[in-house]
Amino acid sequence: MQIDVITLQPIVALVAGILILVMPRLLNMIVAVYLIFIGVVGLMGKF
Repeated sequence: MQIDVITLQPIVALVAGILILVMPRLLNMIVAVYLIFIGVVGLMGKF
């Protein structure tokens, strides 16, 4: 089973949304980690 960015993004977004609802102070951290993760995965996919 191969996981690509298209199937992974909704899962990450759902988890991030739930964490933001539970602990709103985590918003900056979650957004930063999400953006870094998507950027790294996007760059790795091009090589």
